[in-house]
Parts: sequence; structure tokens; C-alpha cells
Amino acid sequence: MTFYTVLKFLHVLLAIVAVGANVTYGIWIGRAARDPRHLAFTLRGVKVLDDRVATPAYVLLLLTGLGMLHAGEYSWATPWLLVSLVLYGVAVVLGLLGYTPTLRRQIEMLDARGPEALEYRALASRGQLIGVVLALLVVVIVFLMVAKPVLWS
Repeated sequence: MTFYTVLKFLHVLLAIVAVGANVTYGIWIGRAARDPRHLAFTLRGVKVLDDRVATPAYVLLLLTGLGMLHAGEYSWATPWLLVSLVLYGVAVVLGLLGYTPTLRRQIEMLDARGPEALEYRALASRGQLIGVVLALLVVVIVFLMVAKPVLWS
């Protein structure tokens, strides 16, 4: 087994972990919104998953991807790879500057004013919108990584 193959295996495994964790957020939050007694616990659980599972997996995804680039058959100039890296950068910025602080404030507002407060509802809507945009970005990245389409020559 080559070093590249090991990196590729880790890269795919990390993608499964990161994307898999993210997919669950909407399900958990949606279920808890129907029974607000569980909302605080659920939001804190999502925060733990995001901070301790998904985000580290995305960081390691970048590192293993860069390692595969260094050890493998593709160059930085590969169009699908360049687009994927740009989208990854957009997703990181949106996650760190949008989703993470929104989730943190959502938890704070839920604790301070409850689920019916306008401020909480606005944050919940914002978090949901950012989550959908992030999901779309990740789906496009995964498509580009799997399909490796010729975008330009």
C-alpha cells in the first residue's frame, strides 16, 4: 500500500465523518424544535459535534488533501481541484464567521429568553440558512472530488 493510498483512505474517511456529522445537525435541531424542552440540550450537542468532530475532520481533510497533492498525480492547476479549494475556503470562512458564532449566540439567547423570543427565532433562521448554504457548498465539493469533471482546459 502506497503512502498516497493511505492518505486517500484517511481523506475519504474524514469526509464521511465531517459531512456525516453535519448532516445530523438539521435533523437534531428540527426534532428538538418540536419539543423545546430538549432544544438547549440539542443545540449544545450540535455545538460539541461541530467543535470536536466536524471541524477537526475538515481541518484534517485539508491536510490529507494537501498531502495527496504533494504525493500524488494531480497538480494545483487541476481545475476541479482549484474550484474545490476555493469553495472549501468559502465554506471555512462561512462556518467560522457565520455558523459557529450564530450557534453560540443561539444557545445564549435560548438560555436568556427562550425559544419564542424574536431574537432567538432570528438566530435560528440565520443558522438554518447558513447551514443550508454550507451543505450545498460541501455537496458541490464532494461532487467535484468524486467526478473530477473537466471544467476548462
